Amino acid sequence: MTAARRRADALFNDLLLPDETRRIRREVRQFADDVLRPAAHALNTTPETRNGFPRAIFNAMGAAGLYKIPFPADVGGLGLEFPTLATVTVLEELAYYSRGLASALYDGQAILVGQTLNRAGGDLRMRYLPALVRGEFVGSFATSEPEASTDLSAGNMRTVAEKVDGGYRVTGTKRWITNSVAADYICVLCRSGERQTFLFADMKAPGIRVSDPDRKMGNHAQLTADVHFDGVFVPDDHVIGTANSGLRSALSALMLGRMGIGAIGVAMAQAAFDYSSDYISRRKVFGQPVASFQHWQFRFADYAMRLEMCRSLYQKAAMVYDKTGNAEAEAAMAKVAGSELAVDLSRDAIQACGAYGFVQTLSGPGLEFPLESIYRDAKIGEIYEGANEVQRWVVARQVFGREITG
Repeated sequence: MTAARRRADALFNDLLLPDETRRIRREVRQFADDVLRPAAHALNTTPETRNGFPRAIFNAMGAAGLYKIPFPADVGGLGLEFPTLATVTVLEELAYYSRGLASALYDGQAILVGQTLNRAGGDLRMRYLPALVRGEFVGSFATSEPEASTDLSAGNMRTVAEKVDGGYRVTGTKRWITNSVAADYICVLCRSGERQTFLFADMKAPGIRVSDPDRKMGNHAQLTADVHFDGVFVPDDHVIGTANSGLRSALSALMLGRMGIGAIGVAMAQAAFDYSSDYISRRKVFGQPVASFQHWQFRFADYAMRLEMCRSLYQKAAMVYDKTGNAEAEAAMAKVAGSELAVDLSRDAIQACGAYGFVQTLSGPGLEFPLESIYRDAKIGEIYEGANEVQRWVVARQVFGREITG
């Protein structure tokens, strides 16, 4: 990614955040500058392949202790006072350079899989979560199916867990499953009778097959694929939580993930803002910098305000969760605001930079440009982990009550 001054350093102040969060930001930013920045262009522009999982970066994240940040001390974590706030801060710093990588290796790994295991309780938590904290295995989180994504109700789900002696037999197909081509274990939500059960399955178990990764518009570093289960046995002691209460566990992790998507949206928007504001301050048309035109001054002033609001919103959602254990409405707001800002700002950043915003690689001089990949990556934020239309409904329930909204 072409270097640009981080304008958030002048426009945004971490003054109100806890000391531990500011420390985490400094440390993770240094990691991102050293490890992600050199690899960012390739991560963001190389199409998906089965052997494309960024294993070296995953290992570096584990070695740097990034997976310790969200978790309590009894499983090897840092035991922070505000772990959720620190976690979404990590996501913003990683996603500044690579959105797909941040989504796969931190949102998917640390939030969706990690926090699910953190709530699993008992032997399952103590057996597997310390290994995740050390970065020793790759996990996947499987709720979506070909006919079930936003609607995860039992009646809509086709992956079935049949109770058998000593455990369950799982049959069905999960779709859009992040990290599945490289995963060692998978959290899989299944229909069990009229309810749902969440299971923790070994990806090497007989009967599991993973398709080639999907070829997507963006987020190339986030490898997703179908996972097929053909009578896969999962023992009773690998039930996450309790049988027939799996949907609650899945939705709890997804709520935290929505804060993360808000943080990733802010990161994308900030990266686009930094690059384009730097460019139009130098690029001249009609003898004067593009930034001297009032249209762009006002447009970027508006975006500076939206960045401030969206960053504060995801941070507040995380702090509310750390203090109270619930932030459903705040998480929904953070996801909608951050993801939509990323789309809007990256689109206008490309317009401001013209052809230099539209190009990926300028072959003559061999120069690489970041805006087109940010624009492609931004769109999925409005869709995954609960479409923004559904998140607006979550907020509307707080406004009008369930008796009106349903």
